[in-house]
Amino acid sequence: MSDLDELTLLNRDYVASVQNCDVKRFDEILAQEFYCSNPDKSLVDRAGFLKQTAVPVAIRNLEAHDVKIRIMGDFAIIHASTSYTMPDGKQAAGRYTDCWARQNGRWLAVSAHVSR
Repeated sequence: MSDLDELTLLNRDYVASVQNCDVKRFDEILAQEFYCSNPDKSLVDRAGFLKQTAVPVAIRNLEAHDVKIRIMGDFAIIHASTSYTMPDGKQAAGRYTDCWARQNGRWLAVSAHVSR
């Protein structure tokens, strides 16, 4: 599998894991040094991110669009827009940027930035 194919699948897993509160999958794909900038401007480390992921999300139908994957050797940046349905049924959108690094032959997420 090419790096692009692998990162495409990992990106799909990442988005699905957000929607499904899949802490187990995130535990597999996040680097130990992972940090996330949340839409509320907070910065959480890996443990904080896993804790917030375990809380059920109120949004539905989360999808990524216009995914751009840039690979630079053992580092990759993924930019995308999102669409989702709010609890009241209204449509909403956001953006994210995820950074991935190849560590010991595996791609792992090292950083995320989410905006809504």
